[in-house]
This record gives sequence, structure tokens and C-alpha cells, in this order.
Amino acid sequence: RFAVSVGYWKDPYIQYFVRQAKERKAPEINRGKLEWEWGRLTGYYARVHGVSYLITAFLKKTECNCQIVNLGAGMDTLFWRLKDENLLPRKYFEVDFPMIVARKIHNIKSKPPLSKPIMESHSGDSLLIDSHSLDSSRYSIVGADLRFSSDLEEKLKKHNLDVHLPTLLVAECVLVYMTPQQSANLLKWAASAFPVAMVINYEQVNMRDRFGQIMIENLQRRQCNLAGVEPCSSLDSQRERLLVNGWENARAIDMMKVYSFLPQADVKRIEALEFLDEKELFEQLMQHYCICWASKDSSNL
Repeated sequence: RFAVSVGYWKDPYIQYFVRQAKERKAPEINRGKLEWEWGRLTGYYARVHGVSYLITAFLKKTECNCQIVNLGAGMDTLFWRLKDENLLPRKYFEVDFPMIVARKIHNIKSKPPLSKPIMESHSGDSLLIDSHSLDSSRYSIVGADLRFSSDLEEKLKKHNLDVHLPTLLVAECVLVYMTPQQSANLLKWAASAFPVAMVINYEQVNMRDRFGQIMIENLQRRQCNLAGVEPCSSLDSQRERLLVNGWENARAIDMMKVYSFLPQADVKRIEALEFLDEKELFEQLMQHYCICWASKDSSNL
């Protein structure tokens, strides 16, 4: 929300889910903290644009005759942004813990700028909504635990998941919170459930070096345990995880590489928003996150 308010990218919907961040102190008060914050905000910028690039490519390749399953979606606003861009898939699913889903549904019901686009894209029978799920003809939110893929599949099918449609699964900082076995089961299920599918995974990488260890220790101090950090040891281990769990092709690149691929005119614009000359910390941070994507493609899309 703070990054959007400063102008890193446009998202007119995030304001309905997240309260405005408190004002930050001036740069001279705490330069070290500000460098870290700048790195994080610019990291978010690269993440949003990198993931969006792959999602848009998939939607265009399938001519939107597909479905998206956003795993651990939280307060994500992608459905509304895709509708604005006239890029909605046939059906867009979100999955998260029932408690998170209940909060999101409450926000949607109480805020017309969120509920109206869902009604506008809906056709057919009346829209179904209760405290832990929402189902319209184009958008569904499902309360489920991703660690149990059989339960997940059952709930998605109740909301009209079509396994024969090309399917894109998106996971941003999700798999790292499961054990390696649990994330392997989820990836295996996804690879076997859909004849034509793609998965995008954004999360940590290079976590065995000193910087990675410091990141893990900092999170542990805040009672945040990365149960699935083992496959995040390198780009190779990230790719390998996808290949051994049934995906045909897999790629992984760190976020510094992603950043270098972004349109340079826009990169210059965001770097001017909060200029800092020390970029070493930013580069280290970006080398410890990656985007991986894999496909399974019986139709040669």
C-alpha cells in the first residue's frame, strides 16, 4: 500500500484492503533502515511487474480461454486489475486460509468498488456467498489449507474448476511456509490435475549463504519459521523441485535479473522516487528472491 501511495505502480484497489501506512521518518534520521526499505519497495516493484509479465503472457497465449488459481492470495487485487485491462480469464480462483478469506469477503461485501466489478462480470444463477467462500461465474474465493491438496481439489471443483482448461497457478511467498513434502505434494497435484498448465512461484533463493542465514534468523526472531526453506538453496534447487514433481519445463531467475529486464525508462522513474546512491544492500536482497515458472503442455501452447 505504501509503495502504491508513493507511485511505484498503480493499484486503485489496494486501498480497500489495506490501511494507509504510517508516515516514514526523513532519510537523514535512519539511513540504514531507509536503504533497506527502499530495497524492499523496489523489490516489490520488480515482483509485481515480473509476475504480471508472465501472467499477461499466459492470458494472451490462451486468448483468456483459461483459468487462474491464485494460491495463498491474501488481499491480492489481481482480479480487479485484470478486469480493468479486459484480460479476465474464463474463471479466476483465489485460495487462502478460511480466516483470511472471511476478512476479504467482508471487505468485498462492504465496499462497492470491489463488489460492483464482480457483479458486472457475473452471469447465470445468483451469486453464492457465505462467510468462508464466494462464487460468481468469473471469480471465486475458497477457504482451504494448501497443505492438503485432496481437500483443495474438492473445494475448487465445487466452485466449477475445469481441469480441461489451460490453467495458471500463481504462488507468491507461499510454498516456503510449508514443509518441502507438503509443497511437493501440491506441485505434484497441480502437474497431474491439468493437461495444460503453468505455475509461477515467487520466493526466496540462495538461502544458504551468510545473507540468507541472516534473513532466516531475523524472521525466526519474529516467530516466523520458514518450514520450506530447503528447496530455496539455489536457482537449480528451485528448478529441480518443479521438474521432479511432474512439470515438463522449468526456469528460475533471481530478481536482480528480473529488474534488469524491466523497461528502463520506468526503472529510472521509480529510482528517482526515493534516490539512494548505496545499492549494495538492494542487490543482495534482490539476489535472494527469484521467480520460477514451469509448464506442462500437451497442446503445445
